[in-house]
Amino acid sequence: MNGKCVIVTGAFGVLGRAVIGLLAERGARVAAVDVAPTAAAGDLATQAVLLGGFDIADPGAAQAAVDAAEQALGRLDALINVAGGFAWETLADGEAATWTRLYAMNLATCANMCRAAVPHLIRSGGRIVNVGAGGAVKAAAGMGAYAAAKGGVHRLTEALAEELKGKVAVNAVLPSIIDTPVNRKDMPGADFAAWVAPADLAEVIVFLASDKARAMTGALVPVNGGV
Repeated sequence: MNGKCVIVTGAFGVLGRAVIGLLAERGARVAAVDVAPTAAAGDLATQAVLLGGFDIADPGAAQAAVDAAEQALGRLDALINVAGGFAWETLADGEAATWTRLYAMNLATCANMCRAAVPHLIRSGGRIVNVGAGGAVKAAAGMGAYAAAKGGVHRLTEALAEELKGKVAVNAVLPSIIDTPVNRKDMPGADFAAWVAPADLAEVIVFLASDKARAMTGALVPVNGGV
């Protein structure tokens, strides 16, 4: 990844930080995009160009974020779509607004950033890595809205890989449960050791964003840990 110019969305979260840290360690130049204000990025300023306050669920904001990243970095070689969100609720006891919100956070953000970045990535022969979910392969109870949104990310990945074949490689990772403070708080009785460490998931993501994965496109790669 030495010298590569990469956009990471959802950059100020646990997984985004892990991805950015690994990219910086391997010599990449990174634009860190997040809906949160730049002040929330903390020490990321030493590893990336900070682009806070971009609500990329809006197509115009996504375009503005890509334009700002390209201007700051000079080119774009990879887009890594980490931005997303989760909610557990059954259909009977939940709200229609949850479906709209999870669609916006998971699928709209991904589609909007891909649409805005593709012209730049075609010029560089670049790569897109999306974050799907193992829980969207077969949805459990209470996972309908989340699985539907992440399932959309899976189908978008496959369709875009076909549309851009020979121009831009498009792949996705499908993690099980990621070991984050929020997940530990929500599931205090779980076996945390079986979950996927953010650093381990970042390794797979960065591999897919690198030239070493040049033979792969349209892949949905399970990253299950011990789950």
